[in-house]
Amino acid sequence: MADMPEIGKISPEIFNELIYPRLGAKNKSILVGPQHGVDVGIAEIGGKAVSFTTDPVFIVPEYGWERAAWFAIHILASDSVTSGLKPQYLCIDLNLPMEMTKGQLEITWDIIHRECAKMGIAVITGHTARYEGCHYPMVGGATVIGVGELDEYVNPRFCKAGDKIIITKGPAIEATGIFAAMLPKVIEKEYGAALNKKAQEIFYKMTVVEDALTAVSVGVRDKGVTAMHDATECGIWGGLYEIAQASGLGVRIEKNKIVVEKGVEEVCKLFGIDPYASISEGTLLIACRENKAEAVVKALTKKNIKASVVGELTKPALGMNLVEKGREKKLEHPIVDPFWRAFYGALEKYKS
Repeated sequence: MADMPEIGKISPEIFNELIYPRLGAKNKSILVGPQHGVDVGIAEIGGKAVSFTTDPVFIVPEYGWERAAWFAIHILASDSVTSGLKPQYLCIDLNLPMEMTKGQLEITWDIIHRECAKMGIAVITGHTARYEGCHYPMVGGATVIGVGELDEYVNPRFCKAGDKIIITKGPAIEATGIFAAMLPKVIEKEYGAALNKKAQEIFYKMTVVEDALTAVSVGVRDKGVTAMHDATECGIWGGLYEIAQASGLGVRIEKNKIVVEKGVEEVCKLFGIDPYASISEGTLLIACRENKAEAVVKALTKKNIKASVVGELTKPALGMNLVEKGREKKLEHPIVDPFWRAFYGALEKYKS
């Protein structure tokens, strides 16, 4: 039996051993069921493709209530849009800590409402209460539902060897954004005000909603994008491994072609983490037919979203490979994201 990880998402081995064999009743309407490395389930309902994704409601008061609420709703919507379908409904359960005040809830909910309105998401049902034993940051759960035509959703099963891989924004967007929000004085002391300002700006890049909807506007499946995955736990390396594994293909990536936002490498060096293995909400991994890859990059660039073609999916027999400094080596899943240990260690060191 595989061991449980210390913190973060369970490994593919644990998922396959404990979760995947036990999925309740079978239902022929399910088009995409649970799968490690796939963020969204899809069912056919009334002749439409309906996507479902569920995540914790993740609120960190230390970000400031407005930033915390913005981040919470964009985490939820970012998983949903990797289906290629536009999110339309939100079901949300708020299990709030006893110490949360009416004023704090008002700010939080107002931001969630406003961001949902911008994205075209309607709150359809929910549950809101305060309970003993509930603590930040996990203060509930939510499901985002998207709706589209049956030929509009994307999924790794549509991928083929030769599909290009596009990455937006680059590594450690979330890791950098969180460190910048929580420890700005530490970053400024080490690197100065200008770089600290750049790191602060990365916070609001922790979303892939515009990335994903822009990418699929070019076309889907044989006309463009075949699959998308946001690089959350274990970052770019974990996400690339997962998208290749879910598609049943190999992958070959050239590290030097991956774009990097200003401030990321410096912040990650300061806190001792590998940016490419670190949590990166806001980084979208896109598989795309070769003849549409440049059109996707061009569409993203027009929206001021940094993006580049970094490699391709390959025949499964070729395995998962990474080219770094001219040398090819095996691409491995990091398993444990280095961010969490570094983050809590830094809080203890600098907040004491």
